[in-house]
Amino acid sequence: MTDIVAERVSRDRSPSMLPRLVSRYWLVATLLVMTAVFATLKPQLLDPSNVATILRTSALMAIMILGLTWLIAAGKIDVSFMNVAALGNMTAAYLLASGSGWTAAAAAGIAIGAVAGLVNGVLVAIMRIPPLIVTIATGGICASIAAALGKGTSIRIADPGILGELLYLNFGPIPLIAIVVAVIYGISWVAQEKLTFGHYIFAVSQSEAAVNEAGISARRLILFLFVFSGICSAVAGVLLAASLSSGQPLLGSSYFIDGLTAVLLGGMMIRVGKPNVIGTTTAILLLSVLVSGSAMLGWSDYQRQIIKGLLLLLGVAVAMRMSRPSSPHTSGA
Repeated sequence: MTDIVAERVSRDRSPSMLPRLVSRYWLVATLLVMTAVFATLKPQLLDPSNVATILRTSALMAIMILGLTWLIAAGKIDVSFMNVAALGNMTAAYLLASGSGWTAAAAAGIAIGAVAGLVNGVLVAIMRIPPLIVTIATGGICASIAAALGKGTSIRIADPGILGELLYLNFGPIPLIAIVVAVIYGISWVAQEKLTFGHYIFAVSQSEAAVNEAGISARRLILFLFVFSGICSAVAGVLLAASLSSGQPLLGSSYFIDGLTAVLLGGMMIRVGKPNVIGTTTAILLLSVLVSGSAMLGWSDYQRQIIKGLLLLLGVAVAMRMSRPSSPHTSGA
């Protein structure tokens, strides 16, 4: 009798399992199909050196937008992240060019990111100014300071130091930085999915009052998320200074669309409609493969930007759709 009931339950559940799996993991399937298509057309895509480049590029972007992922999951937005990265990048390069060592330069670059995040957090969480307005303003200020440090041009770094060596240290086709970032994202996944901290992040987007009633200060949580976003951006900026052997004041312009697209597109898997670290990772890899494969096929930059723009619109549309409360008829069904 038990076997009959189990078989019936399995049969009843099976029709819903496939759509559920597709909705949760379709982005992974898209990444695999895209990689297979590009690799068929251009086998060089899977050359160990190119795989290492893709993973290294993906790892640096993943660091930059880890904090952004949680901010958007909490119902906030930070469009200053790429300019904070540029400021951290230029701060480190400026100090190195002035004779400071890598330790001091890196610490200063990361500290300036924490300050930028703190300013964003105070203005949004404490003073209740809309985050889009705040981060547009602070992003512009960060970009201007970054440009001023280099007097409008890049700053050359003579010695990329130990960071430069570690960034290009590979284990086969896998860079060390990719392994480190995988561990960081694994820890972040545990924090997001297994700890109450992660539940509060998603709860803030629904009701700050409910989070406060649960004994957690929503304002402090939002403040922390903005500071964390600033630190993540600045860390990526410092690492890019070592990777590029220079400070680039316009660094942020190349990460704006990609960062938002990765977070919003990643919110279309696992927790559909809610940005999450696994979805962000998958989306970053998809974008990196798209850039590498399309470059090998000779696609122009505007063609890639059109595709990225469409993916961003798709991510925004799904996020908006999923954030709408269901109708009474739907909820009662």
